[in-house]
Parts: sequence; C-alpha cells; structure tokens
Amino acid sequence: MEEIREGLYPLKFSPILKDKIWGGSKLKTCFNKEFAPLPNAGESWELSGVEGNISEITNGYLAGNDLQDLIEVFMGELVGDKVYERFGEEFPLLIKFIDANDDLSIQVHPGDELSKERHNAFGKTEMWYVLQADPGAKLISGFSKQIDKEVYLKHLEENTLEEILNSEEVKAGDVFFIPAGRVHAIGKGLLIAEIQQTSDVTYRIYDYNRRDDKGETRELHTELALDAIDFTYHDNYRTKYTAAPNESSELVTCQYFTTNLLTLGKSIEKDYNDLDSFIIYICLEGEYILGYNSGQTLKVQKGETILVPACLENFTLSPVTEEVKLLEVYIQ
Repeated sequence: MEEIREGLYPLKFSPILKDKIWGGSKLKTCFNKEFAPLPNAGESWELSGVEGNISEITNGYLAGNDLQDLIEVFMGELVGDKVYERFGEEFPLLIKFIDANDDLSIQVHPGDELSKERHNAFGKTEMWYVLQADPGAKLISGFSKQIDKEVYLKHLEENTLEEILNSEEVKAGDVFFIPAGRVHAIGKGLLIAEIQQTSDVTYRIYDYNRRDDKGETRELHTELALDAIDFTYHDNYRTKYTAAPNESSELVTCQYFTTNLLTLGKSIEKDYNDLDSFIIYICLEGEYILGYNSGQTLKVQKGETILVPACLENFTLSPVTEEVKLLEVYIQ
C-alpha cells in the first residue's frame, strides 16, 4: 500500500444498499440511490467500517481502496491521532439513510460494557435526523411513564407493549438522540439519517407478530434485551435545537460523536486545527463545493456523504444551489 501515500483529500464512497422486509423506494426517489436488482432499499450505509460492509472509495487516486485500507496506512492522518489512539484501526461511526415503508421492529441496543462482554463489540448509541415524514408518521423513543422490569414483562407477555411506549408524530427536521439502552422504533413513512457507533448489535423486542415471505416470524431477543433496557422515564425525548444560517448549529454531542446542522447561503471557511478528528458531511439538500489545499475542489450533491481527513484542518464550503443543508459529524 505504500504507493497510495501521495496525500489525503476529501473522500466519497459507494453506498452499501440493504433490502429489508420494511424497505421502500424513497432512497431512489429522494436521493437517487439505485438499488436494482434488490426489491427495495431499507437502508443505505453511506460510511461504514463494519466487518463485511467496509465502504469503498470512489473518487481520486485512492478509488477502489476501502476505508479499512486507508486507516491501516494513514492512521491518525485520516481519523485524528486521538481517535486512532482510542479506536485503533476500527472506524468508530456508521452513517445510514433509512427508508421505513413499514414499521420497524421495536428494539434496544446494549451499551459498551454489555456489548463487549457478550459480542466483543462496541455498544450502539445513535441519533436520528428526520429527513421526510409522511402525514401522521410516528416513531417510538423511550417509555410513556415510569415502569420497572416486572411491568415491562407483563405488557410484553400480554402483547400490549405499545401501551407503555412513547410514540410521537414527527416531521422533517426533528431530532432524536437514542442512547444505548433506550427502547425505540422507526415508524412507517419516515426517511431518516442515522449516525451511530460502529456496531451491528440489535436486540429485537417486538415485531408486531409479522411473518416473512416464508410465513415465519422474526427472532426476538427477549432475555438478552432485558439486561440492556434502561427503564428510566423522561418527560421529553425530542432534541431541541436552534439552527443559525452559515454556521454549525449543534444538534447532539456525546462521548461518541457530535452532530451539527449546517445551512449554507454563502461560502464559509472552516478551521479545525484544534479538533484532531475526521469530519463527515452528509448532504441533505442542494449542492456545494468543498475547497481545500489552495485551489483543489470537490463538488458534492444531495444524498452524498464525504469524509474529510483529520489532516485537512482548513477548507471552504461554497453553495452551488440556493439552499444547501448538511449534517456535520465528528468526534470531540
């Protein structure tokens, strides 16, 4: 791999498309993600370091190499020295678009400690940014009242779990932070951007008694989930934020990631000399040009996700279209 060490630049990746029992066609109609010959596309993994699903670079001289190759060669230059010290050669975040043409199963993710013990994996804290919502579309986040394990099990056994879950009607622009341990589900009619820890560990709690094309119900993880669930009730599960034009407006910050909303109406300069982390830009609306290294540019369109290496600490973002909306993600 020594021949690839010419220098790093902003990277584009080939999306990894997943057909799901609940998937639809919005990833194609909204983001031009071509998923044929799959029957649908429930998820587009935009940037992934998950084993067996490693993202491949599509632009520049590094095209054809995958994310794992680059981390092994460039280490802290790519992800940041402190990120590399913490995570080694495993890319710490997974970026997805999710199209729910039907209700997803009600589920929970274990935290770091339980995931390490059971699966030798990281936990799964995540967040959702609602991109589009059909009229009346809902999602589930947390419980609707304070309960304990015994009450939960009683409702589960009686097939009345939904009675104690917090279900909310949502609209485009809504944000939900889903820490490991919080029971949750994406509802029918939602298109969502998801930022999460690199983990594919999910405990399915309830699946509405659905059957697949073979007439079989999907596996549930009742016992595994029990130790992972946080039964704490909160009076508000929706994240409040204030968006300001032409600057990074914080949506969520936690030990695993920071996500900002950035709406561009003019060219802006970004200075990340003190960050020591890669930066991910997820283009939700419009088209923009990222300028770097005194004159080099990269054009990015709606639906594309790019990775700016940690060594590129100064760059410009210039809108091509009237409205440009980005999610900006990094590790602090």
